[in-house]
Amino acid sequence: MEETKTILHEKTFKELTVDELYELLRIRADVFVVEQDCVYQDLDGDDQRAIHLWLTIEGKTVALCRVCPAGTHMKEVSIGRVITTERGKGYGKQIMLAAIDTAIHIFNARQIDLEAQEYARGFYESVGFVQSSESFILDGIPHIKMTRFTENG
Repeated sequence: MEETKTILHEKTFKELTVDELYELLRIRADVFVVEQDCVYQDLDGDDQRAIHLWLTIEGKTVALCRVCPAGTHMKEVSIGRVITTERGKGYGKQIMLAAIDTAIHIFNARQIDLEAQEYARGFYESVGFVQSSESFILDGIPHIKMTRFTENG
């Protein structure tokens, strides 16, 4: 059986092509707005300073996220907009590990924060994050802040 090749893409906002940006935003809208039936402002002004990561298999995006520098989306370096389009195949973990690596090597992160939907707590714990806040409602959905300390810290 032939193995399909997964490609990790990592670009700044200015490096993204128009087609790449369109595809990332389309997937974010499909999942966060349509699938989760949540009306919120996805275009929050943080994308321009973020590093965008996504995985493709044979040209199809299967996972994506962004890594924001400290003082952008959150006080510390943060990871957000984490999505897998094909669940249960390990792509989420793969994109998160790449994002953690990016946070450390590009932004010299000592601490990485994220706002997780409560149901995804176990997933983020599996890549080293721990709950660091009480539950709160964000865009009508229960969330928790989660934190991961790096070896830089």
